[in-house]
Amino acid sequence: MVDEARVLRLLRAITDDLSVLRRESDANDERRADPIWLRGVKYTFVTAIEACVDVAQHICATQGWGPPADNGDAVRLLGVHGALAPALALSLRKAVGFRNVLVHDYIDVNDEIVVARLNALDDLDEFVREIAAYVSAAEA
Repeated sequence: MVDEARVLRLLRAITDDLSVLRRESDANDERRADPIWLRGVKYTFVTAIEACVDVAQHICATQGWGPPADNGDAVRLLGVHGALAPALALSLRKAVGFRNVLVHDYIDVNDEIVVARLNALDDLDEFVREIAAYVSAAEA
């Protein structure tokens, strides 16, 4: 059984992170020149995407849809089973890859891509909406 309180707490954390990222998308040049600014943006992306992964892993485990092969697969399974639209699941799976690059520095992180993603937050918003609807429908 999905722990609604846990999932809603994680969705709230994602929403809070999105608020921070949106605010930082409007940061002026002086703020962006601060060396901690980009680090903070990267960390906030990591925590937002990690919360999506936590939600996906929890739902997969409680619904018996796993075990997923990895975090991206957990998100994919949400699309397969109708908790997310399949196209959104695919997009979020790419976001998990972005998170992995930020965390594990598999390749040199292109800071321009990180800054550009500040204006591409719709998928994370949609994740929150669709998962909230899924949890609400599961509880009904």
